[in-house]
Parts: sequence; C-alpha cells; structure tokens
Amino acid sequence: MMSPHALLFRRLLPALALLVLNAGFLGRASAADAEERRLLYVAVPGIRNYLEYGGHGLLVFDIDHGHKFVKRIPIAGLDGQGKPDNVKGVCANAATQRIYISTTKTLTCLDLVTEKILWERPYEGGCDRMSMTPDGSAIYLPSFEQDHWHVVDARNGDVLAKIVPRSGAHNTVAGLNGKEAYLAGLKSPLLTVADTKALKAERTVGPFSASIRPFTVNGRQTRCFVNVNELLGFEMGDLTTGKPLHRVEVAGYKQGAVKRHGCPSHGIGLTPDEKEVWVVDAHNEHVHIFDATTEPPKQLESLKVRDEPGWLTFTLDGRYAYPSTGDVIETATRKIVAALTDEHGAAVQSEKMLEIDFAGDQPVRNGDQFGLGRVVTP
Repeated sequence: MMSPHALLFRRLLPALALLVLNAGFLGRASAADAEERRLLYVAVPGIRNYLEYGGHGLLVFDIDHGHKFVKRIPIAGLDGQGKPDNVKGVCANAATQRIYISTTKTLTCLDLVTEKILWERPYEGGCDRMSMTPDGSAIYLPSFEQDHWHVVDARNGDVLAKIVPRSGAHNTVAGLNGKEAYLAGLKSPLLTVADTKALKAERTVGPFSASIRPFTVNGRQTRCFVNVNELLGFEMGDLTTGKPLHRVEVAGYKQGAVKRHGCPSHGIGLTPDEKEVWVVDAHNEHVHIFDATTEPPKQLESLKVRDEPGWLTFTLDGRYAYPSTGDVIETATRKIVAALTDEHGAAVQSEKMLEIDFAGDQPVRNGDQFGLGRVVTP
C-alpha cells in the first residue's frame, strides 16, 4: 500500500513538472526580452602611452544615457617596469563573448561576461592595430611596423599563418563578408588584400600617392577610403579592379604642424549607411564631413573638436561619431553632445574604441574600431 507521503507526491507530480517547465520557459523568455544596453568600450592609454587621457584599463560608457562612465576593467599590457605599453588596437566578437587588446608587444584576450583575462601572448616583431574576421575565428595581427602580419587563432592566440608584404605593418580591416582582409603598412602606397580562406596575400590596390595611414572600406568591399602621408583629406581606391580612383583634398583649411602621427589626416570613417565620409584634421583640430553618395565625395561641413583628432569611428546605428579626442558628436545635428570623462572626472581620449551591445549580461552585437561602411546589398 502506498504511503501518504508517496501518494501526495504522486498527486503533485504533474503540477511540479508544469512548474519546472514554466520556470525554464520564463528563464529563456526573460533572457530574450532583457533590456538591451549599448556600451562604448574604450582602451587606454589609447594616445601613445599617455596616462593623462584616462589612465590604464578598459573604460566602459553608457551610450544611451549621456555616455556616462560605467566602470573600468583592468587589463594586461605592462612593460618590465610595470608601466602600461601603448595600446595599439581593439576588436571584439559578441558571439564568442571576447574582446582583444593589442599593445606594441602583446595581444590580450578578455571574456566580455566575466571580464577576466583569458590569455596574453607576445608575438615576433610586436603588435599593431589588428582586425578580426566576422565569425570571430581569426585575427589578422600586424607586427609593429615590421614586414609581416600574423594570422592568429582567436581561441588561444596560436599563429595560423604569416603574411609578409614588407610594407611596415600597421593597420588592418577584415571585410564584413569574411572573405578578405586588408593590410596597410605605413611604408607602402599599396594596400594588400589577403584571402582569409587561403591565409595569404592575393593582390594589391593602388599605388596611392604616398604611404597609407588609416583607411576604411565600404560594406560591399568595392571601395576603400585611405589617408596618406602629406594629404589633408583622403584618396579612394577600387577594391575590385585594384586601381586608385580619386584624390579628395579638404578645402578652406591649411596644413600645419601636428603633435602625433606626422600626417595631416590620421583618421577616417564611413557612416554605417555610407552616405558620408568623415576625415580628421589634426593641425586645425577639426573633423571634415563629405557627401559619399557622389564620386568623388563633396565637402559638406567642418566641426571643431577639443584637441587634435587622430582617429574616428561610429556607433553601429550611425547616431554618434567618436573622434579620438573624446568628443561625442551627434551625426544628425552635427553637435557635440557629450565628452568622455573617467570616474575621476578626467577627460578621456583614445584612438581605440568600439561599441558592444548587451541583452542582460550577454553580448549580442559589436561594432568595430574602424568606421566601416555597413551597406552589404547593392
């Protein structure tokens, strides 16, 4: 005969099962319906190794709440005396929940959820501004102005291949279709195009009028927009034919001495909708805006910023532009609506920042340190 306790359990079993099922459903629903947060991740020191622009760490700002400072995440990248090395680049992948920071010597991988360092590794020839394939599997890591790039396994930092353009490795963009990576050296007027399946260089674009500095590409990977030495403005190239197209000079402003980088324009980005191209002007402390719906692009407007800009990127939706000066520009109104400051109230500047969006505590999408065009259909 069944005991009273066993009988009670048997009668309650269907209700308990339903309760467990509903709990699981509600858990999944709450994760899916969690309020999204758009956060700006800023790696410092992101202006050389200058600690006065935000100190050392990964600073997080709330994009939708006035770019208010949220927190400082400790990072690696110290020299033998315990001082921070220059941060050279940052990239992330929401699907793999990882963010990567390069310095002149090492590449560091952090978990976006636990905020713990997973690994830090040095590489032959040092490191510069890297880029990651969209699937989060591989990082194209330039050496520090040397002959080569390493293709790095993003899981553990192992080297998968070595590409040697002998161009003074410096800046890198992985295209949105995942098939090509673009490698620019500061000692060459040629942009190297690497096949991400074969893990090797397959062709070049150019030559441009001088060595390539920062650059960006459109979403369909048919155009590149490049800063070059000695030019206040930019040049354009055809990524399909490999030919240079246009030289676009900023009108109404004179070139002059600059604090860093040695070139008049060191920073360029496409708005995500690809309607405008923004280019920085260090000497005049301005950002210049061009209409990118025509070729060559036509100059529209110029904005004063608080210091010499040396980089520029955008939010994924294109609402905000971020020059490296720490100014936050609302693209629609062309107004500076905020200025990045840390937990001590100090002005933050960095050339290494990107957007990462979260649903609850889970990353769901990420931007890029380069101002990439994001129109992928004709």
